[in-house]
Amino acid sequence: MKRLISAALLFSSALSVPAFAQGADQGLVDPSGERVNQLIVYGNDPCPKSDGNTITVCARKEEEERFRIPKPFRENLESPQNRSWTDRVKAYETVGNFGTNSCSAVGAGGATGCLTKLIDRAYAEKKNSPDVQFGKLIEEEREKRLSTIDADAAAEQARVEQIEKEYEARLKRERDGVSAPTGGEQPLPAPQQP
Repeated sequence: MKRLISAALLFSSALSVPAFAQGADQGLVDPSGERVNQLIVYGNDPCPKSDGNTITVCARKEEEERFRIPKPFRENLESPQNRSWTDRVKAYETVGNFGTNSCSAVGAGGATGCLTKLIDRAYAEKKNSPDVQFGKLIEEEREKRLSTIDADAAAEQARVEQIEKEYEARLKRERDGVSAPTGGEQPLPAPQQP
């Protein structure tokens, strides 16, 4: 049963690997509404720039890895040679374990614990995975983007205030009867009579 589940997970994961290996656009949509492109680039290949509502994050790997099987799939961790003696002894300790939440075919409710074990194992693999963690890369790109918002907003506000001052000065000159504009300002159009 364990080998069947492992093989199924390995096969389903392997199907998505060529898309990453070729640098395909993942195009995920973040809960904040931003589109997120997750790419793996090799060697000195350029990473596309983020634009608009799209965050592009690139994980860089060595050029030698471009056409190789991804590292997590190269080694068979389930082979007996790669198992520690502690794990082998634990396997003997659970020989008589059956019943509800035990993930065994023996006893009433024996299959109820299989999903829990599968989920726990998946989270453990994800936590200890040496592979790329796009979540961290996306968060760093978002922080870099948000760091310029205050400066951009202050510059825009200063520009708007300057335009308002020029407009008020122009209106005041026209009210006072001064018709010659100063500097590069354009006179206001004369009001039209209906």
